[in-house]
Amino acid sequence: MSSEFKSNLIALYTIAHREARRFLRIWPQTLLPPAITMTLYFVIFGNLIGKQIGSVQGFSYMQYIVPGLIMMSVITNAYSNVVSSFFSAKFQHSIEELLVSPVSSHTILIGFVLGGVLRGLLVAAIVSILSLFFTDLQVEHLGLTVLVIFLTAAVFSLGGFINAVFARSFDDIAIIPSFVLTPLTYLGGVFYSITMLGEFWQKLSLVNPILHMVNAFRYGILGVSDITPTTAVALMLLTTVVLYLFCIRLLNSGRGMRH
Repeated sequence: MSSEFKSNLIALYTIAHREARRFLRIWPQTLLPPAITMTLYFVIFGNLIGKQIGSVQGFSYMQYIVPGLIMMSVITNAYSNVVSSFFSAKFQHSIEELLVSPVSSHTILIGFVLGGVLRGLLVAAIVSILSLFFTDLQVEHLGLTVLVIFLTAAVFSLGGFINAVFARSFDDIAIIPSFVLTPLTYLGGVFYSITMLGEFWQKLSLVNPILHMVNAFRYGILGVSDITPTTAVALMLLTTVVLYLFCIRLLNSGRGMRH
């Protein structure tokens, strides 16, 4: 093992460990709110409204929306963890120390992304446990379920990194979640099947990438989906690679980070 590889491995562990400690240390702000929010969704949408809706694709409404709610929590938390952490480092100018260090851009990026992925997966586990108090769930395709949730967390962690690079103030890091992620998530099949929509709206919904992620994850858990899961996974893999390469280019150029 070369000394350069070893030093980068130590740096990767250090960054990822710092990111994990960061959100665990303030768990009342990072882990508790999504747990409370998802519990309210279970009670209001799943329990109260779900009784009026009945079954969807052979499952109770509560069972049907659980995969979507888990994905919603993963998307929100993976994104917010990286965007807030990296922008804070940029705002405090501590990121400049990393950029001038012998640590590679890949190590820096993967370290921050791992922090977002870990938070997303931990919140997903909490929401999954809470869902068991409201309904019974069993995973139909474990491998697909794990792959989809990991890729989703990675995609939105990378997205949060890009947002943090271009943000100039703390207000800027709230624009994308408020005006892009929230609408796309609510229109991404979390609370409904697109078969309930008209033909035009069904075709339009297919443009929404979150729809593919939610349905691929729903297929992994329930075995039903409005789209082809393999297509969704292929799109997610492609998106991950493209975003990763773009983030590396941003890091190497120092755009928005060196002053």
